[in-house]
Amino acid sequence: MTELISFLEKNKELIDKTIEKYTPRKIDEAYLEWLAGPTGYKYEIDSIQKCIIDPIWNLLDRGGKRWRPSFFILITESLGKKADDLIDFAIIPELIHNGTLIIDDVEDDSDKRRNKPTIHQIYGTDVAINVGNALYYIPMKIMCEKKDVADSNMMSCAYEAYVQEMANLSLGQAMDIWWHKGKNENVTIEQYLQMCAYKTGTLARLTAKLAVILSHGTKEQEQKISKFAESVGIGFQIQDDILDVTTSQRDKFGKSFGNDIHEGKRTLMVIHAVNNACETDKKRLIAILNKHTRDKSEINEALAILTKYDSIEFAKNTAKRIIEDAWSEVDTILPESESKHMLSEFATYLIERDI
Repeated sequence: MTELISFLEKNKELIDKTIEKYTPRKIDEAYLEWLAGPTGYKYEIDSIQKCIIDPIWNLLDRGGKRWRPSFFILITESLGKKADDLIDFAIIPELIHNGTLIIDDVEDDSDKRRNKPTIHQIYGTDVAINVGNALYYIPMKIMCEKKDVADSNMMSCAYEAYVQEMANLSLGQAMDIWWHKGKNENVTIEQYLQMCAYKTGTLARLTAKLAVILSHGTKEQEQKISKFAESVGIGFQIQDDILDVTTSQRDKFGKSFGNDIHEGKRTLMVIHAVNNACETDKKRLIAILNKHTRDKSEINEALAILTKYDSIEFAKNTAKRIIEDAWSEVDTILPESESKHMLSEFATYLIERDI
């Protein structure tokens, strides 16, 4: 695991340099012409700098794991491809991911992200929504810029994967929003896992699809590695949910403690507790979630119910099982290599991390 952590740390600088190549900290007219094409009139650079670029780097400079680009690198190397040739594509899911964080925080009325005020609190909701949307579309320019690295059929498959996964992302968010509004008190575990597959699994799956397609992988490899990636995304989301209510780690996590309870999220732990609790505990847990409370005593009361029914342990075991099952399929189609070994360790790291 030490080797994997070193690998992640080593890649961070390269990943950030590549991100800066496409979203420079200080923009000029040449950059805007690359991004939007020549203007028939005149750009007002300062507005774009202040309302898009500065907020992007405000968030990026707070840190973040950058695990999706590293995941991309490991997949390409496991398939025998030099990652250096494709590094520009590795940042595509990372840019989209940060866009989702900004918009999620608006939708969830979150006050904290990576131990600082959320982007909409600093710059305003209008700016935040626009920045989030920009981070969904700037990656398309990368694909246009680098289209010569593969033949037209491969690039067509890459574009198709991008569009499909972006649509899935919205479906997952719709399910999550509807549930935390209290519109469905009978969410099943299978429905929750599908929501995660769309919401968090989507960008992991897109990472894998792009890596396999651009590495000249087979359809079988694309299918199985993408399923594994989806499972990694689901496991990552489950671990995020666990960290949200694990009091000993809340300061490291960089979010307000019990934020998911405040937002009324129907996490895997909540669903398990509702399915197994006595009627009194079930009604009380749902009532607290539907209140969207910030009261610490009520948040702790909800946490006590989750603990009482071993729902946190259930979530941990579920994440582990899902990833182990998906890896067993990938294990048979990748040749032995150091990258393959780290790819296996990667999934374990994400669901056992404490930040």
